[in-house]
Amino acid sequence: MTHAAGLLPGTSPGSEPVRVPAADGGRRSAALVARSLFALTKPRIIELLLVTTLPTMLLAQRGLPPAWLMAATLAGGALAAGSANTLNCFIDRDIDALMRRTSRRPLAATGAKAVIKPGEALVSGIVLGAASTVLLGMTVNWLAAALADGAILFYVFVYTLGLKRRTASNIVIGGAAGCFPVLVGWAAVTGRVSLAAVVLFAVIFFWTPPHFWALAMKFRDDYAAAGVPMLPVVAPARVVTRKILLYSYAMVAATLALVPYAGWLYGCCAVGLGAWFLAGAHRLRARVAAGDTRAPIRLFHQSIAYLTLLFAVVAVTALLPWGR
Repeated sequence: MTHAAGLLPGTSPGSEPVRVPAADGGRRSAALVARSLFALTKPRIIELLLVTTLPTMLLAQRGLPPAWLMAATLAGGALAAGSANTLNCFIDRDIDALMRRTSRRPLAATGAKAVIKPGEALVSGIVLGAASTVLLGMTVNWLAAALADGAILFYVFVYTLGLKRRTASNIVIGGAAGCFPVLVGWAAVTGRVSLAAVVLFAVIFFWTPPHFWALAMKFRDDYAAAGVPMLPVVAPARVVTRKILLYSYAMVAATLALVPYAGWLYGCCAVGLGAWFLAGAHRLRARVAAGDTRAPIRLFHQSIAYLTLLFAVVAVTALLPWGR
């Protein structure tokens, strides 16, 4: 829960999957199978998603929620994200094998090198989703559980099955799956979804295309080889960088829309962070035009730092009454 997400679809903060040793001559130990199933959950994506959930809970509470509530919500969110990511790996195992960035994922291996079977991954993904639903529903509330389930279904059926291999708009629409953690966190604290939660949803929604397109520019040949029509595959670089810039401005505008709820201190920080990110987006456009092939991955890493810092500010200002 992306991206989000993934539920941030298809990517991870380090852009590299967890590496799991291949099976030795068909022999599989329980520990090796467990490690492989864990790798399919894309744990580095889960870390980024939880970074957005906890600050949202602090903002909704206007302080520190009960420890048990934070623990249950984060655990349930991690299970939901692990479920969606595992099911994504199950569905995309054919194209993962064709892409250098994803070729080390457990399901990309075949024959004697395969550690786990596709059916085992499918069962694992379903079990993780069911565990998330039960945990959130029984210990938090059923609205949070339903939102987590919605994130899983959206990521699997709308993004992975419906959009990813069919349209260059895949990440724009499918990226919404990575926005659900803020709704889950808000609902966990308040039992409802308010306008402030929707604004946080919009922040991540507009953040996802610049974040992912920057990565896709770096791995354009991978996606082209796999037949995935990511925007950098089907559009010239100047078009991609222009759209990155437009979505970056929309993202910064969304962060400022939260000021009436989060307060003046958050607003000052959001302006500074937004200016920093927009400078990076403008720099990307200029450097790509000049032929700098490393510029996209720099913005990718900057986008991770930006989102982490922004939500850290949300958390800190939620705990400081004088900053409102």
